[in-house]
Formats: sequence, structure tokens, C-alpha cells
Amino acid sequence: MNHVMRRAKRIGVRYVNSLRVKPSFGSDTHQKAPSFIAQPKTASVIGAPMTLGQPLDGTDHGPNLLRQAGLTDALETLGWTVKDHGDLDLETMRSSESSHVANAGGPLNCFQVCEGNRRIYERVLMSCNAGECPVVLGGDHSVSLGSISGVLKARPDTGVIWVDAHADINNPDTSPSGNMHGMPVALLMKNYGKEGTLQGLEWHESVPTLSSNQIVYVGLRDIDALERDLLRKSGIKHIFTMHEIDKFGIGRVMKAALDHLNGRPLHLSYDIDAVDPEYAPATGTVVRGGLTLREAFFIAESVAESGMLGSMDMVEVNPLLADCGDDVSSTVQMGLRLIEAAMGGRIYDPVDLTRS
Repeated sequence: MNHVMRRAKRIGVRYVNSLRVKPSFGSDTHQKAPSFIAQPKTASVIGAPMTLGQPLDGTDHGPNLLRQAGLTDALETLGWTVKDHGDLDLETMRSSESSHVANAGGPLNCFQVCEGNRRIYERVLMSCNAGECPVVLGGDHSVSLGSISGVLKARPDTGVIWVDAHADINNPDTSPSGNMHGMPVALLMKNYGKEGTLQGLEWHESVPTLSSNQIVYVGLRDIDALERDLLRKSGIKHIFTMHEIDKFGIGRVMKAALDHLNGRPLHLSYDIDAVDPEYAPATGTVVRGGLTLREAFFIAESVAESGMLGSMDMVEVNPLLADCGDDVSSTVQMGLRLIEAAMGGRIYDPVDLTRS
């Protein structure tokens, strides 16, 4: 047994088999679903255990850890009907010996990641066409290529709130690592690099292009040098780094983000590494100076209050990168609570000052 599997057994898998955490949020069954979500409002839970978008084992445990922590109970408490479709079969995307390999003329694991995202795309599109709210559990952040593509195919005017320490807008020519979890925004905007459409991404040609005015970034703090140029040239106007959050406060930032996307269906793509590692340490690309506990929840709560959330991702929970079981638990619980907050949960009910 190699050291990775020993670490998993000691810290993650065996520990979390007994992880059953009751929801701590209050129920808000009066949270209205947007008109494009059919009644009874249904959360379509889709496991996307992708690991091939980055070099570290462990992100494939994320979906089941979130389930074991009480995801279904939490959503049902909030008035959602839950359809859990289980995990998509992405294991067949692996290469025989080393999963992290270069494909000819493309990024690392290009065909496997693109084909895996086709499967995610098809499942999300089915859920959207049924009037459901897809909740995609990653896996690494490359899964958002498939999830957002499915949403855009069904709801082309969707606005994306990308909550992340990283911009993930590298294309294959600018990426210093070749890892596809740093490329989904570029690919959604059909910036495939100088070689054009990637191997395995032919299915993406029929998907509407994500335009620069359809996406808002929140929480950026670790951007590659060439990626900065891509951001400047992208036309994206609303890029809120941690500097803007510190300067203006999360309330003003989220008001500006939601005002910009007003009237659109919303997709919330939440990378757990946006949160400071003090609160969510079990993730792959840890960067200090991230969102505080309250800032992280305020983002999700604000999206819920807009009444326009139609789909979301929660990605990059990785128990194999934790130093102890408590780090696994705190990260999984953070991911669960953020999903719950986005879907209408409340830590406490706002005070109604109009009542006597």
C-alpha cells in the first residue's frame, strides 16, 4: 500500500465513514425558487469525482464526503425534493498506469478531462431541461466546464458567480502547469489557445459561449502572470479580488455582483479554496488570506436571497491533503454549509424591525 493510500486510510476515508453531521442552519422553506425551476422544487445532486484536472489524488472523495455529512437531509429540511443521481463514471477516463499524463498537442489528460466533462454536461443538461436545480459535487474545478456548459445549453443567459482563489482562465498556451482545473473559464469562453478545439472537446462546439458580461469573480488572490493578461483582455468587468473585499466589504461586493447579473438565472461555482485555510484546510491549492467564515457564507446567502439560483458547483474538497481528521471534518462541513446557505439556509433569520 503506497503512502497516499495509507494517508487516506488514516485521515480521510475511514474517519469520514462515520461523519454524520446534522444541519446547523435554520429552515427557510419560504425561500422562493426562480420561475425556471419546476415545482416541487428539486435539487438534482450529481457527483463528479474528477481528479485528472490536477496532479493530486483525493478530490474524487469529495462527493461522497458531502453526502455522508448530511447533504440530502439538509436540502430536504429547506423544502427541496432531492434526486441524487450518484457519481458519474469518470474512472474509465483514467490512463492505465499514470493518470496524470500529457496528450499529444494538448494539456495534461486533455482527452480524459474533456470526455469526462461531456458526461457531466449531458447529465446537467437533462436536469436543467427537467426544470431542476443541478448541484454538482466535485472533483476538481475542471468539472465546471461540463456543468456550466450544460446550464448554458438549457439557459443561455445564465450568469456565473465564480468564487475562487484562482481565476482558472488560463488557456493551454498560457498555463504554467498544463493542469486543466486552471482552464475551465477560458474554455467556456472558447479560448482554446492557438491549436484550436482540444482533443475530446468536439461536443463543446454546440454550447453557447460564455460572454465576458456573464461572469463575475469573487475572492481571487492567486493569479498567474500570463493569466493576468488574459483577464485584462477578457472584457470581464467585475473581478473582485481579496483586495476589493477588504477595501469595500463583502456586502458592497456582492451587491455589485448581483446588480450586474440582475435578471439572469445564476450559477454559483464555489471552489472551497476561496475560503481561508483556517476554515477549509483540506484542499489542493491552499492560499492564505482568503475569505473569512462570515464572508464565505455571506456570498452564498446573497445568492440565495436573489431568488435566481438555478445551479451550483462545490469543488476541490480533498481529504487526502488534510493533516488530521479534524481538518477533513471542518472542510467537509464548510462545503456542506455553503451549499445549504446557497439553497436557502440561514444561520439565523434576519431581524424584522417592522414587527412590534
